[in-house]
Amino acid sequence: MSKIKFAVIGCGHIGKRHAEMVTRNEESELIALVDVKEKSQLGIENYQVPFFNHIDDFLKSDVANQVDVVNIATPNGFHAEYALKCLDARKHIVIEKPVALRKQDAENVIYKALRVHKQVFAVMQNRYSPPSVWIKELVESGKLGKIFMVQLNCYWNRDDRYYKPDSWHGNKELDGGTLFTQFSHFIDLMYWLFGDVHHINSRFINFNHSQLTQFKEDSGVINFEFVNGGIGCLNFSTSIWDKNLESSMTIIAENGSVKIGGQYMDKVDVCHVKDYEMPELAPTNPGNDYGAYKGSAANHHYVIENVVDVLKNRATITTNALEGLKVVDIIERMYQA
Repeated sequence: MSKIKFAVIGCGHIGKRHAEMVTRNEESELIALVDVKEKSQLGIENYQVPFFNHIDDFLKSDVANQVDVVNIATPNGFHAEYALKCLDARKHIVIEKPVALRKQDAENVIYKALRVHKQVFAVMQNRYSPPSVWIKELVESGKLGKIFMVQLNCYWNRDDRYYKPDSWHGNKELDGGTLFTQFSHFIDLMYWLFGDVHHINSRFINFNHSQLTQFKEDSGVINFEFVNGGIGCLNFSTSIWDKNLESSMTIIAENGSVKIGGQYMDKVDVCHVKDYEMPELAPTNPGNDYGAYKGSAANHHYVIENVVDVLKNRATITTNALEGLKVVDIIERMYQA
């Protein structure tokens, strides 16, 4: 059986997660790793594959000729630039969230992919969590009836343990802001469930990150309407003391109310729906553990499985490039509003 051959660019926490999931998948093979830091600094000694310090050196090498897919897990600001380079080299690409920090850049990636006939996979792994799969089925079944209101609450801790002086976190050009780096997963889930938004009204404030980040917000309240009907709001903050508090979505609908809660939308807190019995769900994978702080669900193995299935013509893309672009577009408009 031929294996799908991967390279990973960016060997931080998430990049190492990608490399691990590739090596665990029986139908995939890790061919190369790329990072600007020295290999000895990255904790990747267990991967006995060629290592490069620059994407251009990798793409010009004979090693790159063997690669089918390049996973881009660099700081956000490099996602679109590196995606275009890999597409020029005729590689399929997997891009960590967000696809880009500007809608125009995301459009350029999609246009290039169409021209070279290569696939673009946008990483939004929270879609695979059992509560997400369940609520998607419930919404699409029509059992909730008309959607009246949706409230998204994202309250996380990101303090000086995260925003270190030598890190790209907090850099305006490389990070992009809290909606891009921390909460784009949850904006994606909202878009996936209810579609596009308009009539956006945003208010941002910086409570305690003025010495830690180059962008002006660590918290915000955003109101909007869904194009398909209903109103919504997003309340978010990274000013939570010591540890993450919650990521939750409350849905008020014609035939009932539902709330997915926990720190990472990992459990169903409320399901009160007319003529409906809540099924038993499989447990959600824990959030990615980065020591002092925690991230979203550790579902990257599903991402790699989907890439393999798509390239072997067994499935369609779970999160395609257009959906990744739409999340960038929504966040961009939230900041502009």
